[in-house]
Parts: sequence; structure tokens; C-alpha cells
Amino acid sequence: MTPVPTITRDELREKIERGDNFLLFEVLGEPYYRRHHLPGARLMPPAEVESTIASMAPEKDAEIVLYCWDDH
Repeated sequence: MTPVPTITRDELREKIERGDNFLLFEVLGEPYYRRHHLPGARLMPPAEVESTIASMAPEKDAEIVLYCWDDH
């Protein structure tokens, strides 16, 4: 299996500030998303990633960033 590339929070912040063209999804429960979402981010509930990513990001060559928050 090919490893999934990751970026740091600082790299994500830089992408947002530069206005890079990418799709940003926050994989969070809705209450957390409503309180803490990043600029331009769309909600993708954790249990729905596999079933909804194709419809939410139909461009096969689009750069996609999934932001996950873990309070552990």
C-alpha cells in the first residue's frame, strides 16, 4: 500500500494563506466543526469519508487535504 503523504499544520496554514488551489475537508464531528473549522474547510464526518469523498471531490487529479483533530 502506498503511504499517504502528510503535511504539518504550518504547511497547511501556508497553503491557506497563499491561496493554493486545493480541497480542504475537516474530518470531525459536526459540533467540533461548527466551533473550530478552518477557513474554506468543508465538513466530512469521520464515518462518511469512504462513502462521500468521490462525490465531494469528483476531480480525480485534485489536491485534497483531510484535516483531522485528535484530543488524545
